[in-house]
Amino acid sequence: MIYDTIIIGGGPAGVAAGIYAARKKLKSLLITKDFGGQSVNSAAIENFIGYKSISGADFAGVLEGHLRAQEGIEIKDGLLVDSIKKQGDIFEVADNAGGIYQTKTVLYTAGSSHRKLDVPGEKEYEGKGVFYCSICDAPLMKNKPVAVVGGGNSGLEAVIDLLPYASKIYLLARSEVKGDPIYLDKIKKDGKVEIITNANTKEISGDTFVKSISYEDSVSHETKNLEVSGVFVAIGWIPNSGMLKDLVKLNDKGHIIVDPKNQQTSLTGIWAAGDVTDGPYAQIGPAIGDGIVALLNVYDYLNKKG
Repeated sequence: MIYDTIIIGGGPAGVAAGIYAARKKLKSLLITKDFGGQSVNSAAIENFIGYKSISGADFAGVLEGHLRAQEGIEIKDGLLVDSIKKQGDIFEVADNAGGIYQTKTVLYTAGSSHRKLDVPGEKEYEGKGVFYCSICDAPLMKNKPVAVVGGGNSGLEAVIDLLPYASKIYLLARSEVKGDPIYLDKIKKDGKVEIITNANTKEISGDTFVKSISYEDSVSHETKNLEVSGVFVAIGWIPNSGMLKDLVKLNDKGHIIVDPKNQQTSLTGIWAAGDVTDGPYAQIGPAIGDGIVALLNVYDYLNKKG
């Protein structure tokens, strides 16, 4: 069987595309490890229209439930895509369970992964005091001092997640804090948060578990040490575009370059949407819109092709 389209990814962009694929009665398959994308790690999503506030986990459930309510789309979850190959006018998609599928088009919405610090001690203490998901692991830091590395929204959200638990929170920003003012105002009001700017993380140390983090002040060049029981790394994301690097054009940061009018990549037959692309706004709303635009353009493409 040859699908009209295979959608890769179960985040907002992929689910939106899947719903529209079903409504357009395309022979479609959606492959994903899980649902929700990055949003699943948020304690509260407050900027998605229609919900005053919803947790990331609940939002993921809403996405999955809406998709599964559609007739005609095949869903394979719990799987990762291992490769995408072009065979003439057809694409061959292989998953990590040995499944191989053929399709006329591909819509790639695989999102991004946590960016690592790449400093001594990070890998050794991952899961032993080094964490990347604050909503998942904040409760482990009850009455303990912690450090959050990252001065953007990811870092500020991690601090907010930790406020009910940690005894002391150090926020380390490489330069200035650049997150949304609404988040910054909230953490500044809490006396347990200390913001440290111009801090270049150098090493994470400990014995069985994390005991400290050291950083260099980029102005004074002095190395300083903080005694903490946990380090939450929140320095952004890396696009999961590696498997397409030999097929489509990427920018210097690894994002897939797309035409903003229709989400087409540089290779005919492949579209991309969401955080994996070079779109300017890594937000839920734009990702959903881009997924819909991409799918509608896939539909037009297939109709014209016959």
